[in-house]
Amino acid sequence: MLINPSTFALAKSGMIFFLQKGPMVEMADQLRTNGKIYVVVVVLLIVLLGILAYLISLDRKISKLEQPNKS
Repeated sequence: MLINPSTFALAKSGMIFFLQKGPMVEMADQLRTNGKIYVVVVVLLIVLLGILAYLISLDRKISKLEQPNKS
């Protein structure tokens, strides 16, 4: 019985992801012990807040453009 190539590729990528899970946890543990995990969290929070602020300002600008002209 032959295996479909796409099924084989999917299974292979799943195995690679599973096998790489170990070092990722070690990296997170190292960041946590050094206290650098807080730096990562703060940077991610700043980026997400920046994106949120940009989306809010963009929404306000679009809302102003959608309002009919009163002249």
